[in-house]
Amino acid sequence: FLLIVMLPVLFLSSIFIFLEDFGPILYNQIRTGLNGKIIKIYKFRSMRIDAEKNGIQWAKKSDPRITKIGHILRKTALDEIPQLLNIIRGELSFVGPRAERPELHNEFTKTIPEFDERLKVTPGLSGLAQISGSYDLEPSEKIKFDIEYIEKMRHNRRFILALY
Repeated sequence: FLLIVMLPVLFLSSIFIFLEDFGPILYNQIRTGLNGKIIKIYKFRSMRIDAEKNGIQWAKKSDPRITKIGHILRKTALDEIPQLLNIIRGELSFVGPRAERPELHNEFTKTIPEFDERLKVTPGLSGLAQISGSYDLEPSEKIKFDIEYIEKMRHNRRFILALY
């Protein structure tokens, strides 16, 4: 239903992305999902085509790789709309720890011991950190929100099971 309602926005976003640099409209990326399963997520492309010519990089607040339309898409989170396909396929939920790229996930687990805890729940299109307005946090700070979400999910699951 949400995809149908968003069709005009999807259409207009696609046109603006294409007209900015005549590059691809969608961007896909490999991420680590539930129990470490590798998934491919889809997003509207918000960065220049050559954004990762120097390798994988963590996006910065004023990242020069972000296109003009990309700034708008990211600010409004419209770049995430194609991930509704991942939700339909059961790879993502609406809310949960954000799925991370395998390379970055492996790097973060070296310095953030509890980072693997995120793999115990279905990753989300949005995370608790983003919902609470803390989008630009470092991974070591976001993990606190992720752990809080995981604990709440465990508590709610136990409560629901107790009802049966």
